[in-house]
Amino acid sequence: MADSQQAEDLVSVTVLRALERAETFRGDSSLRTWLHKILHNLAVDQARATREHADEAAVAAVTAKWKSDGYTVDADEVILRLESREELFDALIRLPYIYRAAVVLHDAEGMTMRQIADIFDVSLPAAKQRLRRARMMLVTSLAHGAERRTSLAGVPLKCWDARRLVSDYLDDDLPVTDRHAIEAHLEGCPTCPALYRSLVASTEALANTSLPSRDPDSTIPPALEAKIRAGHSA
Repeated sequence: MADSQQAEDLVSVTVLRALERAETFRGDSSLRTWLHKILHNLAVDQARATREHADEAAVAAVTAKWKSDGYTVDADEVILRLESREELFDALIRLPYIYRAAVVLHDAEGMTMRQIADIFDVSLPAAKQRLRRARMMLVTSLAHGAERRTSLAGVPLKCWDARRLVSDYLDDDLPVTDRHAIEAHLEGCPTCPALYRSLVASTEALANTSLPSRDPDSTIPPALEAKIRAGHSA
């Protein structure tokens, strides 16, 4: 998860789901593996809903690089970035979820490939392939960190810090200092302006679309409320 609050929410939902389905735990695997499987399935559903799924073109591009005899990276640069927790997290978060999960569960959590295959509900060879690709993508992401830092030199805010505030920025619900920081970030960042323009366009398109009127503070659609009241008075 790119957002710590999302991660906390996901853990809470996992606990609730586990309690609801406690009778389905048969003991074929450890409780830890069973809980990880529930969490993984919930995370996949969330990733699909937010379109944070594997970009096969990007995965193929990294794989193609590693297949090339001429491809290499600056090992000193990669190792230097690995010494920083923030840099490592930045590289990890750029991996598609199914690959990020594989490398974290195996290399950080110490789970076996058999356990991970069970969590992912895939074959052992498929799980191993995910781990192999994840490690390659992580190294490539770390190696490209220097390029990202160079392109963002002098730009205030990290991209995620700016992006998580942009919705409030669009709604004019930020302090002046934060607004100025986002505007300065958009002026210097090579990737965020296109995302911002797309957000503005989608917001304006919805604002110009004729939709049925609804009280924004109401959780019950007016038409449904009318039917309920009509049925109650009948």
